[in-house]
Amino acid sequence: MVVEIHVPLLPTPGLPDGAYPFPWTEDVEDFLFALEDQGQVEVFDDGEDDANAYVFFVTGAGEQDLLAVASRVATLPGVPAGTIAVVSNDEAEEFGLGRQVALPLPAL
Repeated sequence: MVVEIHVPLLPTPGLPDGAYPFPWTEDVEDFLFALEDQGQVEVFDDGEDDANAYVFFVTGAGEQDLLAVASRVATLPGVPAGTIAVVSNDEAEEFGLGRQVALPLPAL
């Protein structure tokens, strides 16, 4: 099982001229690699641009845990609204073909 985290590829407003417009991508990668170092998830592949989204991939845990991680990503500072998760697998031929889950998840 792989959960794809699709973040709308929107630039961060108010950045100085010439600044990288998507600094949140690095923040998300740092967050995910920290969780990987703690043994909570595995980062399945490097993040990638896909149409109008930047896609991150996590695996190595059950669906609920992976969706909880995706939900946490959606609420990180600077991450654009509209982030979704797609429950897929490592044999999917394309991104976004699995079941879509709106993020962040409702609090239980």
